[in-house]
Amino acid sequence: MALQRLAAMVMLFCAAAFAAGASAQPAPAIPSADEVPIAMLVDITSGQVLHARAPDRRFVPASVTKVMTMYHAFELIEEGTLDPAQVMTMRDEAWRAWHGEGSTMWVNARDRVPVDDLLMGIANVSANDAAIMLAEGQAGSVAGWTAGMNLRARALGMTGSHFGTPNGWPDEGRTFTTARDLVRLAEALVRRHPEKFARYIGLPGFRYNNIEQPNHDPLIGRTIGADGIKTGYTNEAGFNYLGTAQRGGQRLVLVVAGVDSGSARARAARAYIEWGFSAFERRRLFAPGHVVGSARVQGGSLRNTDLQTDRAVYVNVPRGRSGEMHMRIEYDGPLRAPFAAGEAVATLVVEVPGMEPARTPLLAARGSQEAGFFTRIFNGLAGWVT
Repeated sequence: MALQRLAAMVMLFCAAAFAAGASAQPAPAIPSADEVPIAMLVDITSGQVLHARAPDRRFVPASVTKVMTMYHAFELIEEGTLDPAQVMTMRDEAWRAWHGEGSTMWVNARDRVPVDDLLMGIANVSANDAAIMLAEGQAGSVAGWTAGMNLRARALGMTGSHFGTPNGWPDEGRTFTTARDLVRLAEALVRRHPEKFARYIGLPGFRYNNIEQPNHDPLIGRTIGADGIKTGYTNEAGFNYLGTAQRGGQRLVLVVAGVDSGSARARAARAYIEWGFSAFERRRLFAPGHVVGSARVQGGSLRNTDLQTDRAVYVNVPRGRSGEMHMRIEYDGPLRAPFAAGEAVATLVVEVPGMEPARTPLLAARGSQEAGFFTRIFNGLAGWVT
């Protein structure tokens, strides 16, 4: 398929020259590799990687693991196999194992807790006990729950990740991830579950059993537009963070990992976000639903289908840099029928000098059924003639 794919890179666009404004204020500096050994900052509204440092290096996520537990729970709610109003009971054995272990929401033995409260505790006070309670209550066992987490990870393309625990407690290295994988997870959380994301993620704190606890996210309440997501720390992992902030319709996702202290993590997170919003000029290329090209169809009721955007397409250009921006469409082609209208079948690739290419999915404007016998003959003759 590789040669087919190269043959299907449709060069539909001329290079676009750009020049950054000379009067822009200098952007703040990003932390050094000594301060932050692993980092990734991505504008998920443009699909551009703004900064990457060891993005594919595996590391122990600690409590950032709970983001996958949240995502798995959100998916189960959508599938109808988990209900926020559902009540779960803390088993005596689970209470003895997890009462007061690390971050907790202080669930007592045999407490009956709604899933809604468990999700609040996991997201905002990093409750280890709540994560175990949710896993056992829904899947019957921690092993059953983590199997579901790993299935979700594979479906998202998180090829550098594996989860052996629902809460990130040290497990001799069986749980690991990468910065690139965590960005994928955060984007899926935001895009697939915007209402649940808004309800559960980024509250200033959480109260349960008359115990009020603050959210220790380094961005919430300190950085404009910050939603936060999740911090993590163990002696083995160091201080990690997965977070997001949105300004003017632009959403950045940040990962930092392996930082030496909580204060250094907080400074780094805020510096990266401010740099990401100030170091680039943002240009709109296409509106949602814009047709940017077409693709050939093989064995279908159509010979071609238009390719269109499902969102507004933006590009970030580093301030003070000039050069040429190139765009192309990639797909494995010709497309094989059947496929549905609105199905992602191609990718718009935007290349800015000095940056990783930005990739935006393109959808089929019209679906194609598998062609019948006579339609295949007609299409074959038409293709031979043209």
